[in-house]
Amino acid sequence: MAEAGHDLKAIYVNCSLKRDSGESHTATLMKASAGILEEQGVSVDWLHMASHQIAPGVYPDMTEQGWPTDEWPEIWPRVRDADILVIGTPLWLGEESSLCRVLIERLYAMSGELNDKGQSLFYGKTGGAIITGNEDGIKHTSMTLLFALQHLGYSIPPQADCGWIGEAGPGPSFGDKNDDGIRAGFDNGFTKRNCTIMSWNLIHLARMLKANSGYPNTGNDRNALNDGELFGFRLPG
Repeated sequence: MAEAGHDLKAIYVNCSLKRDSGESHTATLMKASAGILEEQGVSVDWLHMASHQIAPGVYPDMTEQGWPTDEWPEIWPRVRDADILVIGTPLWLGEESSLCRVLIERLYAMSGELNDKGQSLFYGKTGGAIITGNEDGIKHTSMTLLFALQHLGYSIPPQADCGWIGEAGPGPSFGDKNDDGIRAGFDNGFTKRNCTIMSWNLIHLARMLKANSGYPNTGNDRNALNDGELFGFRLPG
């Protein structure tokens, strides 16, 4: 399957709060997943949220809503053109980072854009989530992010999340060197397994969708909506 994703594009969006992407523990695990995709011919793009001035809000351009600066309109085409979106975030108080919520808001801002079938522009794209931290919340946060993505139109393959958390409380983060020289989390079989499964399933589903030109528009063409009726839908009574 060396050419499983030769015509696919992926974007990994790191929502770490660190301004320097090189210091991000979340990026370390994201790179493991991205490496699998690159080995299969997928073109990988990287977006580090903290490196840009991306305003919060649910409009395509927040400068039109009073914000002095908003780089999202320039960044959006990179997200729009990707077949695969992987969101990476650290955990803080058991939840995703504030920058991760900004990302979800800005994706939501674009949900009114349609493809040439009259569907959400996110139809035919796949999404996954990578979580790191030192506290509980991998499954909870993945649930929140993956629900948001599917609601916008992304397709979520089986087991589309992975993560690593150390012992509760202060301690090494993913990729930190322990006293024995071993990097924290690198020997965790559960994390390695889930990262591998997630990465491959993102490729598999993205390829299937692309090969079939996404989803048929029967039953989900927004342009067909007329006076509350859509492809035979009727309220009873």
